[in-house]
Amino acid sequence: MASPSVTKLFNNVVFFSAFCVTLVAVPVSSFQFQVGGEMGWIKPTGNESDIYFKWATENRFHIGDVLYFEYQNDSVLVVNYTDYQKCVVSNPISKFEDGNTVLRIDRYGFFYFISGQPDHCKAGQKLVIRVMVQSEVESPTSAPSPKGGVDSGDYDAWDFNWGPPLNSTIKLSFASYFLTILGGVLLIFYVFM
Repeated sequence: MASPSVTKLFNNVVFFSAFCVTLVAVPVSSFQFQVGGEMGWIKPTGNESDIYFKWATENRFHIGDVLYFEYQNDSVLVVNYTDYQKCVVSNPISKFEDGNTVLRIDRYGFFYFISGQPDHCKAGQKLVIRVMVQSEVESPTSAPSPKGGVDSGDYDAWDFNWGPPLNSTIKLSFASYFLTILGGVLLIFYVFM
């Protein structure tokens, strides 16, 4: 039979291991989207004016996900619904010009992005995404069209707290949830043991 000090040491090792696994599991709960896929953030040509609309409808966005805009000689503007519709570049909520913009989504709802070049925006270089509420994650239906029935609330700069960039490229997984719950159960077990 093991001595009480060996049992206590074993319990501490198990607890510490579970705690570390839980800490590692939390950061993997996001996905990084390269806006526009391989083509990136560019001015659409020809009859491709809806390429960003199509790209957005093929993806599901959640709090914690990251949007990566890759571009040259352009910019990314975060705007309100009205400025999105009219391609108004003079009053952005946020403006990014670094060519490699990484934005972390920190709330649910709609986000509106346009090119800082008015002619690019009018050609279709604009994007609206809908960040899903957690209960909507399981819905298998396609995303609603941003061309009608969209929340047209005018968000101000305080609604867009992007926080530090996150460079995760791992999808939210069942394992992340499981390990987080396991860590919590082990913590409760340890505390009351």
